[in-house]
Amino acid sequence: MTSRERLLTVLRGEIPDRVPVSCYELVGFNSADFCNRQPSYKSLMDYIREKTDCVCMWNPGSDERYAASAFQPDAESSWEDTSDGGISKLSLNVGGRKLTRQGRIINGINTWWETEHLCKDISDVDAYMSIPFEPVRYDGSDAARITSELGDHGILMPSLSDPAYTAMSLMEFGESMIWVMTETEHFAEVTKELHRRKMINLRAMLESTPGDIYRICGPEYICPPYLPPKYFERFMLPYLTDMVNLIHEYGRMVRIHCHGRIGQVIDMIAETGCDATDPCEEPPDGDITLKELKARVGGRMTLFGPMQLKLLENGSPDEVRRETKRMMRDGKEGGRFVIMPTASPINVPLRAKTEENYRVYIDTALEEADY
Repeated sequence: MTSRERLLTVLRGEIPDRVPVSCYELVGFNSADFCNRQPSYKSLMDYIREKTDCVCMWNPGSDERYAASAFQPDAESSWEDTSDGGISKLSLNVGGRKLTRQGRIINGINTWWETEHLCKDISDVDAYMSIPFEPVRYDGSDAARITSELGDHGILMPSLSDPAYTAMSLMEFGESMIWVMTETEHFAEVTKELHRRKMINLRAMLESTPGDIYRICGPEYICPPYLPPKYFERFMLPYLTDMVNLIHEYGRMVRIHCHGRIGQVIDMIAETGCDATDPCEEPPDGDITLKELKARVGGRMTLFGPMQLKLLENGSPDEVRRETKRMMRDGKEGGRFVIMPTASPINVPLRAKTEENYRVYIDTALEEADY
């Protein structure tokens, strides 16, 4: 089987020739990806391209601005270089208020820290949500490049966010949890409107750009240990189900991305009708083992995971080899399993220890992959 055939087979609930082996966000077949533009990652990325099955993360361009809308409000942005990176600043004049946000980038780390959130209270949220809705248009001009690079080496996976995640991201995380628990009906109104907008945009995305499987990110924000399962039932289950149904209407698949203690919400995740979930973190990071997950929902959706990045970055090769064997033993029976790390390194340069452990993970997984 090609990697594409192998991944589509396991996602359909059928048994492939072997267990697919993924390196998650280390995407071998996307030349524009961070990891393929860093010299220190080259040796590992060559190995990943040669040995593994690519779930290619790629998103089309769009004219989306704020509040799931293409409308451009009165905004001002700036960038300040610092000795170790830089600081970005944004101000929006909306709803009679000035909302400000600040973020920080540190050299050698491929991420962005939001040090000041746009909304400090629900009055700020109301001002933000006064931004008029204009449907988002998507730019698929990069599709030819990415599909050509990917070929039969894997499947294409755009990502999008659910409405509750989008709402909670407006505030500092602790404040957003207080918002959900103490101003629940207000939060409900905001997520309902965001969902309306996002469903219109999602249909436009599906109609204009390619994708084999769509990753929905954000359910972990409403997942234990942060919030009780009753909030997941109210603010995730119905909206995720709508999104899954629409994506299925266009003949595409869905993978729901959710860190946290999913043992308390996994049946609701399965109830959405999704085709897969990730990263299936086990204790002590999560609250359910891979073996238990297989027993509960393994016949209903494909499980991606659960190799912890911290083990790949800090463990010994023997520990990585032992855990990889155990995960393959617990996950592959009956199919519907793709072994995958829970995250990917973001540091530059890539540490030699991390590369060595990734190679051990890949080699061991392939040794154990036959059914």
